[in-house]
Amino acid sequence: MVSQGVQIVGFAAAVLGLVGVMVACGLPQWRVSTFIGVNIVTAQIYWEGIWMSCVVQSTGQMQCNIYETVLSLTTDLQAARAMIVVSIVTGNIGTMLSVMGGKCTNCMTDSSFKAKVCIIAGVLFILSGVLCLIPISWTANVVVQSFYNPILYEGQQWELGASLYIGWASSVLLLLGGTLLCLNCPPREDDRYRANTRHPYPERLTISRYRDSLPPPGTLRVKSCTGLNLGLLVHRRVCYPLGYYHPSYSA
Repeated sequence: MVSQGVQIVGFAAAVLGLVGVMVACGLPQWRVSTFIGVNIVTAQIYWEGIWMSCVVQSTGQMQCNIYETVLSLTTDLQAARAMIVVSIVTGNIGTMLSVMGGKCTNCMTDSSFKAKVCIIAGVLFILSGVLCLIPISWTANVVVQSFYNPILYEGQQWELGASLYIGWASSVLLLLGGTLLCLNCPPREDDRYRANTRHPYPERLTISRYRDSLPPPGTLRVKSCTGLNLGLLVHRRVCYPLGYYHPSYSA
């Protein structure tokens, strides 16, 4: 089974990646207008996100407009909106399951079931990372292709925004955290049986160890115990109150 430290590192990486996905979802900097050619003297900067588009003036003023309909978006941004939302929901479910299945929590008592819950949480984190990585890479590919498209003039070209870089880093963290959580394999059935049957009797002593623990002959003792089963192991000990030890007890 994976150690508690590895589990905590995986959980922290996954949660940090989930926060990054939320930030990338909210920022409108998926595509940013370029500064090449005659556009270098422009007084406006255009940002496009999956929820709104913004115009930043050279004076520092910024005006954002929320998209009135999804159909006004391009195909890549439409898919990005849906996948990013599903990625956030999946990551939140994985966070709750990882807390319930963590070794440092007491939400569950069965160690085998906690390990299975932790594996499910890791799979959900990996799925969340993939759902974030697909739209980020898709949008980046569209931006790169449009940048090198000779048909478009310079004012219509875009470059990669900050949200794409945050999304890539968040996807890597989610994949890493989910992989570390998936290493939490449940214990085997024979190990659980051995753990439960390690001490089936109050005391199990070999005959040699039992004889070594007896006091010298003639010593007054509060309890005098003899083993009834003289086989390989002494399974039961009968104790008598206050008396003298006799060497015949150890026969």
